[in-house]
Amino acid sequence: MRMIFVNLPVEDLPASRAFFTALGFEFNTDFSDASCACMVVDRNIFVMLLVRRRFGDFVIGRIADATAVTEVITCLSAESRQQVDDTVARAIAAGGKPWQPTVEDGPMYGGSFQDLDGHVWELVHMAEA
Repeated sequence: MRMIFVNLPVEDLPASRAFFTALGFEFNTDFSDASCACMVVDRNIFVMLLVRRRFGDFVIGRIADATAVTEVITCLSAESRQQVDDTVARAIAAGGKPWQPTVEDGPMYGGSFQDLDGHVWELVHMAEA
């Protein structure tokens, strides 16, 4: 079974954890400590939120400032258009920032936001054919 771990640097781990908890995500405490939090996206998909100092242990060179440049777009599927809208609204209410306008292209409907550290997140619902 394959798994994916997306690793993201964060400035304030408790604030980031509270932000993603407000969006409905849970955390695996077995893989979390004072320097990182393991956010569960799905059965085999995790986001490791690492304080910048700890993130720096895994990289060569400088760490991108996601508030100044877009280093990655993390896109998650959504079960409905309403889930897209609700999640983006919760992100904004929890301190995130709007990113791109809502997109509607054929069967695809998407919304996006930046988290507290400027990382870009998209949610996309694909209507059944």
